[in-house]
Amino acid sequence: MRHRPLRHLLLGLLALAALSACHDKDQQKDAELSGGATPEEAIQDEVKLIRAGDFAGFWKHALPPADYATLRTDWPREHPGQLPGAEDRAQFEAKMKEFTEPGAEDKLYAEARPKLVQMQQQYSDQLPFMIGVMQGIARSAIDQRKDMTQTQKKQANDVLDVVVPWAQQQAWFDQTKARQSIATLVATARKLDIKSADQLQAMDFDTAMRKYSAGYLGIKDVLATYGLSLDQALDSVKVTTLENAYGYARVKIDYVLLGKPLSTESTLMQQDGRWYSEDLLKNVRDAHQRLSMPAVVASVPAPASSTHPASIQTPASDKR
Repeated sequence: MRHRPLRHLLLGLLALAALSACHDKDQQKDAELSGGATPEEAIQDEVKLIRAGDFAGFWKHALPPADYATLRTDWPREHPGQLPGAEDRAQFEAKMKEFTEPGAEDKLYAEARPKLVQMQQQYSDQLPFMIGVMQGIARSAIDQRKDMTQTQKKQANDVLDVVVPWAQQQAWFDQTKARQSIATLVATARKLDIKSADQLQAMDFDTAMRKYSAGYLGIKDVLATYGLSLDQALDSVKVTTLENAYGYARVKIDYVLLGKPLSTESTLMQQDGRWYSEDLLKNVRDAHQRLSMPAVVASVPAPASSTHPASIQTPASDKR
């Protein structure tokens, strides 16, 4: 009887040690799930997650565990879901009801069919020119973006140069494709299950990622209906390391979009033995810093972000 307190103490210490070991294993598992063992692996894993529409998994992989936790915590403040005015709210809720009510596919197609015929008669000849004008507007908007690097702007413009000719040649008024697209959009709206504008403001990180996934997969299916397969483009990605030194790596990303070969470059940084996109990591940390500032300071525009030099100068013996 005299030794019972000592035995209880020992059992308690053993239990605490076991819990600590489990916690350490969980942290180690989280660390292993994030980043890539090599720069190439980091990019390829992220591509697979995007292809699957797994945005929660993407962010968990793309950020070190501490930064991922910060992103989740900051999400409601970074994406507050500002509610529109009463009229906009009513229109939003009416549209969601229209796309989710029973028989929505047939009703929406019946309304769209005469409009498609009318638009084909009026705009079929003008559409390529109109899309060309939109290309110019989009290119100007890209060039004026302060939050994009020159590499990102070039990539966006390269994609635009491939997508615009495809869009100019598409049969956008084809009724069979329109019916299929409407069915996809209705199914997507039902999966989103957003009935009111209030739900947009109340979404936490996990809920938002599920909604983003449903929306992305729906849009991807609509684009595939008109011949643009994002899956094919993502499956074609090949990553080559150009330079790797001092904890930074510059990689080339080659892919094929609509039969056209494209490429871009990305810089990755190493942290705790894992590789992460420098731009993504910097954006999350900058956003957290901005949210942590007093309101008066946060209102001052931040200078354009700088990125790691595109070329990593290093002795040949240090490259691997």
